[in-house]
Amino acid sequence: MPRKRIRGAGCSLIATKMPDKKSKEVGNKLKTKEIEFDKGITASYDNGILSVKGKKGSVEKRLLSKNVKIAVKDGKVVMNASKSTKREKKILASFEAHIKNMINGALDGYRYVLKICSGHFPMNVSVSNKELIIKNFLGEKVPRKLRIKEGANVKVEGELVVVESANKETAGQVSADIENLTRRPGYDTRVFQDGIYIISKGNEAK
Repeated sequence: MPRKRIRGAGCSLIATKMPDKKSKEVGNKLKTKEIEFDKGITASYDNGILSVKGKKGSVEKRLLSKNVKIAVKDGKVVMNASKSTKREKKILASFEAHIKNMINGALDGYRYVLKICSGHFPMNVSVSNKELIIKNFLGEKVPRKLRIKEGANVKVEGELVVVESANKETAGQVSADIENLTRRPGYDTRVFQDGIYIISKGNEAK
């Protein structure tokens, strides 16, 4: 608490500045974040792992910081930081973004759409036993295969490959892996367009 010494004739007084009530309230708000979730969502937090379940599936993520405490109560995920420094504010903002993505994913899911482009050779793409199989890519005799990550659902619909998951990171990673499966470094994609490319992504509810 700041103090200021005031000197007078033969005496001195110490003036104490009382803390501003508004600044205290603002500080408390910066140290606490609450994220509400719908009735169709159930959440729990145990040993640093936040679990969120909904109609589209369940998502788990490790959210752990020695300066931030997390609890689930009354239909909310509540985060309390021990301090309100820039570091804690960044952690709270990061955790908040992750939690919102988890809630949206468990409720509505995430959907990525990729397009199969085969200009030179007819490409055959299929899914079997949790593997994506690409045959006859640029006339190759050996099929290209990708093991589909747990938590993702991949299906082929004509010239489109659809990736769905309750986990945003899983959906994005699987889609990127599929795109990279037909990527050829050193070739100009404006000329050599054969491959599988992401054309849309986002929350299924949008």
